[in-house]
Amino acid sequence: MKSSKTKARQVLFKYQSTVLGKPVTESMWAEVVDEEKGVYKLINIPFYGPAIATEDVFLAEYSSEDKALVYERTIDSSGNSIVLVVVLQEGIDKELFRKTFNDLKCPSEGVSEKFFSMEIKKDTDYATIKRLLHQLESKRVISYAEPCLSSKHQRDVRGKF
Repeated sequence: MKSSKTKARQVLFKYQSTVLGKPVTESMWAEVVDEEKGVYKLINIPFYGPAIATEDVFLAEYSSEDKALVYERTIDSSGNSIVLVVVLQEGIDKELFRKTFNDLKCPSEGVSEKFFSMEIKKDTDYATIKRLLHQLESKRVISYAEPCLSSKHQRDVRGKF
């Protein structure tokens, strides 16, 4: 998702994915905040579970080994969260779930035929979203992971699940 109005760069994120259970290198777009200081803001929805969400501000440095900008650390959390969803039940199109969550103001990116990554904006009541995720998971229709859950969204569900 590269914007023509803002200056954007691709950044490599190297991390141990708890979802995949292995090291991952994922390339994502980031808006340039201060290029001299290496400050960027994430504009992609992460796919495999790094501990970063859309609109988080982070530091990245050019790596001559990777020949790319490489994520170092997050310096300002947006309050947004990322939830990963896999459709378990055969014959169900993941696009139905993507539309349902999009209607709840949770946009997503399809990763594969049965897997998508979803953004939960800071101002969204995560209890509503989690209730639906929990219901679908209890029926073994989906499974989900919360690799990057903001403190605001943690408060939304505390004591409710």
